[in-house]
Amino acid sequence: MATKIMVTGGAGFIGSHVVDMLINAGNQVLVVDSLWEHGGGRLENVNPKATFFQLDVTTPEFSELVRAERPQVISHHAAQHSVKISTEKPDYDAKVNILGLINVLRAAKDAGTRKVIFASSGAIFGTPDDLPINEQTPQRPESPYGITKMTSEHYLRYWRVANGLQYTALRYGNVYGPRQDPNGEAGVIAIFAKRILEREPVRIDWDGEQTKDYVFVQDVARATLLSLSKGDGESICIASGEPISVNQIYRQLTELVGYEVPIQRAPRRAGDVHAAYFDVSKAARVLGWSPEVSFDAGIRITLDSFRGASSAG
Repeated sequence: MATKIMVTGGAGFIGSHVVDMLINAGNQVLVVDSLWEHGGGRLENVNPKATFFQLDVTTPEFSELVRAERPQVISHHAAQHSVKISTEKPDYDAKVNILGLINVLRAAKDAGTRKVIFASSGAIFGTPDDLPINEQTPQRPESPYGITKMTSEHYLRYWRVANGLQYTALRYGNVYGPRQDPNGEAGVIAIFAKRILEREPVRIDWDGEQTKDYVFVQDVARATLLSLSKGDGESICIASGEPISVNQIYRQLTELVGYEVPIQRAPRRAGDVHAAYFDVSKAARVLGWSPEVSFDAGIRITLDSFRGASSAG
């Protein structure tokens, strides 16, 4: 039987892939997105089989929609996701990420929603003392964005105890793939892919050997699908479990296109971590999830999607 699911931020990079996967699994999906210019939401990302509403999750109109539609599950991706904006406008960051979530939780309780699946972030951990990062790693966020994601998980736990609303919080690594916006504060893979295809220089900070954990967006979407029936009351790391360096990203992309572009060297950015990757064994144990798309395959798919976008443009 189809589940009625509302995906907030469902026109965005990750949210739109979640929508596609939920619809392909036979669910009824409602998409809510404000299409905020800095948020990454694009109408062309919205699956035509979804019902779309242009609304901001912080508004009374959103609450009314939830109460009217009575979704069984809400997959909450709508957020202010820019670390830079969070440092410049921490009040706005908190409005969207904290007050927006509270609005979602209140409306969900009133509508009889069974569960909220929350897009959390590895940003809650800050710089770890030990690797790999796991669910017990101390949380020391280093940006207002990371603080709001950490705080959101506390609200989810509270709402579960106080109101019986189930949740699963998925703590993402560095998500990449088709539809990621290569402008502004996008992930390095999207930025590099666009610039290399345009034969423009790329900037590599520090020594380029700093590593992060890159997880393909369709693997991330599958974690949401599995969370419909698993992981109640749990916070779970969703990542590849593999450290990938900036230099490695540059090498693989240039090998795929068959030419190199100049590298502009830059000093280390404040707050940059030299190594970070995750232990994803809890995801395997609780959700039956493990990453299926290798980095080699994922970066090839991503590059092909940017090739298609540039030729279409």
